Amino acid sequence: MAIWAISDLHLSLNSDKPMDVFGKHWADHHLRMAESWDALVSPDDLVLVPGDNSWALKLDEAAKDLQWIGDRPGTKMMLKGNHDYWWTSIGKVRKAMPEGVFGLQNDTLEWGNYRIAGARLWNQPGHKRFTADDEKIYLREIERLKLSLALAAKQGAKDGKELIVMVHYPPFREHNPSVYTELIESSGTRTCIYGHLHGYGSHQRAFQGEHEGVNYQLVACDYLNFTPVKLRD
Repeated sequence: MAIWAISDLHLSLNSDKPMDVFGKHWADHHLRMAESWDALVSPDDLVLVPGDNSWALKLDEAAKDLQWIGDRPGTKMMLKGNHDYWWTSIGKVRKAMPEGVFGLQNDTLEWGNYRIAGARLWNQPGHKRFTADDEKIYLREIERLKLSLALAAKQGAKDGKELIVMVHYPPFREHNPSVYTELIESSGTRTCIYGHLHGYGSHQRAFQGEHEGVNYQLVACDYLNFTPVKLRD
């Protein structure tokens, strides 16, 4: 019962949005992901998928992409990314998900001896294009992260499960701690995974490693060469 992670699947099986416009390494990336995922992950494993799952604009248009995820081995836990425009109310999203696929939003999910919490997050103050609208979303995401972590703490006090946090946006701001990292690190989290960052330059600048007892790990699919990475055996 291993735990794996891979983010930013950017599936577009129901639309014409080829990812190779972002580089040749993205050509047929969903086929390469399927091959590696199917070879590595067992049915009784868990796969964490923290956002940017589908390019679909509406929930019904995401059906093929969600089914692709559902067809992969393992239990899948997904988070909303900034490009998941199809992700509407969590009730409707959960109803549309195939068997074995679960959506995380404003709550926690448990699996075996683990509890999964997290939130999408957003750009932080100081970002070069940070606007008043960003400020509203940023503050809202802080509250959503607090809500998920508080629920995890309440339930974790009873069951003692290990907490893993998944977020879409990187919680650090240019390698500097932030409100996000302070909340994560004060929650008893041991592992935090995130995605969102693409391209060699962004990957090189991403903070990875331990900070204040938490191991941070970038799991964007292009960084992982479109292969899920194992977090726990």
